This record gives sequence, C-alpha cells and structure tokens, in this order.
Amino acid sequence: MPIVTVRGRELECERGAVLRDVLLRADESPHNGRADALNCRGLGTCGTCAVAVSGEVSEPGPRERLRLATPPHDADSGLRLACQLRVEDDLVIEKYPGFWGQHTGRKHEDAEES
Repeated sequence: MPIVTVRGRELECERGAVLRDVLLRADESPHNGRADALNCRGLGTCGTCAVAVSGEVSEPGPRERLRLATPPHDADSGLRLACQLRVEDDLVIEKYPGFWGQHTGRKHEDAEES
C-alpha cells in the first residue's frame, strides 16, 4: 500500500486513491485558509487544492491541465490538483502558501536569476 507523506505525517492508502480523499480522511486539508470552505469539492474547477508532488501519480487529465494553465496558476509550476490525481506509489506532498497554493516561489527565484 502506498504511503503519502504530508507535513511530517505518513498516511497509508490504497493504490489508485484520489489524493484529496486520502488527505481529508486524515484531517489534512489540501486547501489553505478560507479555501477549506470555498472550493469545488473535488470537481477540479477551482484549483485551490494545488500541491507539489514527488512520486508516481496518474497523468493529469484535460480538466486539470486547463485549470493549472489558468491564472493564478502557471502551467510550468509543476503543481498538481489533489482532487484530480490518483496515488500510484509512495508520495511526498508539499502545500505552498496562497489561496490556491500557487506561491511556489518559482517566479521570484526566476526573476532573481535574470
């Protein structure tokens, strides 16, 4: 059974489980702040459950790709929507700041390199 590591906790789940469901069952929100209450409930339309993922997961579908290509997200951020991805193997999850979890620091870092 895959292990999802988030905020120092290890959560065991079934292979193929939706990450959002795994997190919520363990009282680990995939959202920040008010997005806990103001979200699409797993439909993949709001983008507030964006997370960075290390490990094997399902490929993003059309809905997820479209949402992550729409501001405030950036298609090149590497983020995934917890409500759309399925856990295939052990994962490490990181949630970034911002209502949509979009503040990865990437744009700031890119600007400093220029």
